[in-house]
Parts: sequence; C-alpha cells; structure tokens
Amino acid sequence: MATNQNDTITNPEPAPGKSGNFVQENSKSLTIIGGAIIALILLYFGYQKFYLAPRAEKAQNAMYKAEEYVGVDSLADRAIKGDGSFPGFETIAEEYSSTKSANLANAYLGGLYLQKGEFKKALEALGNYSSTGSPVIDPLVLGMQGDAYVELKQYGDAINFYKKAADKASNSFTTPLYLKKLGLVYEEQKDFKAAADTYEKIKKEYPQSQEAALVDAYIARAKARQ
Repeated sequence: MATNQNDTITNPEPAPGKSGNFVQENSKSLTIIGGAIIALILLYFGYQKFYLAPRAEKAQNAMYKAEEYVGVDSLADRAIKGDGSFPGFETIAEEYSSTKSANLANAYLGGLYLQKGEFKKALEALGNYSSTGSPVIDPLVLGMQGDAYVELKQYGDAINFYKKAADKASNSFTTPLYLKKLGLVYEEQKDFKAAADTYEKIKKEYPQSQEAALVDAYIARAKARQ
C-alpha cells in the first residue's frame, strides 16, 4: 500500500561544494577571492610591462660590448667582468635576471670559464641557463656541461650530459659532435661496445657530418678493444 509522503519529503539542502546555500553563505569569501585573482592578473601584466620590459631592453643594450670581447681571447676577462664603462656577462646575468639577455649571458659565461679552466664556475653558470628551445644553443649548453665534467673526471655526469646534448635537437651540427664525445668517454670508461655503437650511430644517421669523415677509424679502434 502506498503511503502519502507529501508531509515527509522536502527539498534537501545543497551539499557543501555545490550551488545554492553554499554560494550564498560564502559569497563574501568568493568575492574576496575573485578580487584577489583580478589583482594578481593586473599585477602580473604590470610587472611584465613596467618592470621586465625595461630591464630586458637595458640588458640587451648592455650585451653588445661583452659579445665583442668574446671573440678576442686576450679580452675574455673583460667579457666576463666588464671594462669599467660597459658591464660584463657576470653583471648582466646578476642584475638583469629573468631577461633573455641574462639567460644568454650565463651561456657565454659557461663557455668563457671553460676556456679559462674554471670548470666549477662553468658548471654553475651553465646550470643557471634556462632552455629556450634553440636547436643550437640549448644542446651546446648541455654539451659544455659535459665538457666540464670530463675535465673534472666525473665521467658518469659527462655521459649523462652528452646524451642529453645529442638528443636535445637532432641536427648534423651538434648531434654528431656530442655523440663523438660520448663515444670517447665510453672508451675512457673501457665500455668499448657502447663506444662502437655510438660511433656507428654517427656513421648511419649523420653520414654528411664532419665527425662522420673519420668515424670508421674510431669504430675500428673500439671494436678491436672489445
């Protein structure tokens, strides 16, 4: 027998997290949150326009003299430290952080420190570089980190970074270069099979590269030592 439930069934209250009473009871909080989000958005665009953009322009203007000094070995210290009138890459990287120029300055610093034999400083500078998507600079920075670790005889780290450099952007310039360096480190570690396989990859996948011209000799040497 059916019973009359009109007196017992009522509309239930909305559960927390759903529309209805929850929104009504928390409208003040939601308004505050919404206002805070708008304020953050405005602050972000203001930061981009009035802080980062002028800094980026100043950093870019400061770069050209340091870049001129890079090409002259005797002026490498000026490229790093500046010349009194123009800042060097150290100052640009520090004072104009968060700009593209500062990021590039870290790449320059890493290369210059490598040339000077200051390998730990090179690793520090290169570690401050952020990937930009460049098919040349990004793998070069990873490769320079590999070079620094080789000089410090930290071959496991060198292998890791050479692999990253070779894989970062496949091209006939950087990829075979770092595959060759990877093979040489494998030989240093007496892993001659891995070395031979790496050299074979150069021959097979990058036959027109500069490294491929002499790679047969490297393959033969590695195979002979297996």
